[in-house]
Amino acid sequence: MQQLPGLYIAETKDKGRGVFTAYNISKDDVIEVCPVITIPQSQVPIIHKTILHDYYFLWGNQMTDAAIALGYGSLYNHEVHANANFILDVENMTIDIVAIRDIISGEEITINYNGEPGDDGQLWF
Repeated sequence: MQQLPGLYIAETKDKGRGVFTAYNISKDDVIEVCPVITIPQSQVPIIHKTILHDYYFLWGNQMTDAAIALGYGSLYNHEVHANANFILDVENMTIDIVAIRDIISGEEITINYNGEPGDDGQLWF
């Protein structure tokens, strides 16, 4: 696992815990490279009955499997106009969190759960 120094978990006003930065982050910086635990398609229905339902990413070449991101990967909160994006690296079995704009010290780092920054489609939960 790789991550920029200064990342920390703190309570947010309305989303529970979130990932924040103690240092300024520049656009295009790789914030974190999160290894994943993959869950095969046949087991995905099982996690829908657990708390892990709220923390997994769709995974694989056909996006039919699931993955739990280690490190802080599964704790980044959703925001339509997020300041970071996630990149699924199936070959290396990582989810990479990358800044899509400058992020200032003390700011929460967010991603758009729909995959594309600005996508305001309905979430599954």
